[in-house]
Amino acid sequence: MTLIELRYLVTLAQTQHFGRAAELCNISQSALSMAVRKLESDLGVLLFERSKSGIRSTEMGEKIIAQAARVVAQADSITALAAADKDQLAGELKLGALFTLGPYLLPQLIPSLKLIANQLSLHCYEGYNSDLRQKLRSGELDAILISQPFTEADILTQEIYSEPLQLVMPPNHALAAKKMVSVDDLKGQTFLLLSEKQCLRQQMLEAFPAAQDNSIECSSLDTLRHMIALGLGISILPSSATSSALFSSQSLVTRPLKDQPKRKISLAWRASFPRHKAIDAVRRAIQACSWQFTTAHDSAGSGLLVENANW
Repeated sequence: MTLIELRYLVTLAQTQHFGRAAELCNISQSALSMAVRKLESDLGVLLFERSKSGIRSTEMGEKIIAQAARVVAQADSITALAAADKDQLAGELKLGALFTLGPYLLPQLIPSLKLIANQLSLHCYEGYNSDLRQKLRSGELDAILISQPFTEADILTQEIYSEPLQLVMPPNHALAAKKMVSVDDLKGQTFLLLSEKQCLRQQMLEAFPAAQDNSIECSSLDTLRHMIALGLGISILPSSATSSALFSSQSLVTRPLKDQPKRKISLAWRASFPRHKAIDAVRRAIQACSWQFTTAHDSAGSGLLVENANW
């Protein structure tokens, strides 16, 4: 069993296709197939079920593949460590973000990061909380932007900013006449919620627990906003998703909530990741963006996070 064979195994598990995996590994499909069969023979277990419709991991295969992914990630860390002293701000950085965050943060982050580290190539990926967590642990992503609370063994996190959650509704809604809305004002309203896969759903329910009693479920923020504009209900969304640059005030309006609930966003990365300057560059690039809400900002490079309402 060699590191190369383990890398082949992990790539095949990720692609679930011999042809695509062989192309990524820069070998022939027959060579990849022989390497996987040799590994199965050496281990004495079947790692994949093969059929005309494709392949899938066996139960034991999934356990071995997970361990192999950790070994490959650690090996890559050794290579990265060797290169770290050369230039941490050059090369590719694989950054993941939540579906409910990426469309609003990344368009501001990318040009901001270019000004701070123009040799750093950002590879962006959007996913659900659980998906981002797994890809970070396996080494497929170097860092992720995630909503708190988030705890994971051997993962470092730093809060980057917090943003208010606001009530969103059509401009002709009765609650639009109020300057500020209380939870009691929301009773009896039809509420639009995100699906359970979205961690923002839980924050919506924490702000207004009764929302699930009379709700319509949506798969994305775009769908949810369109449904609000059509008068099908109201919702509670983060400020980044209700920016005036993203939708017309003729279609949607926002009002603050009296309890002022917030969504906190953190940057998370593996403790073993050697390019800490690249992580810091991402953090500084986000803080340099022209947010209209609170940003966690460090003072004099001390690493102490403070709230800067004017950032």
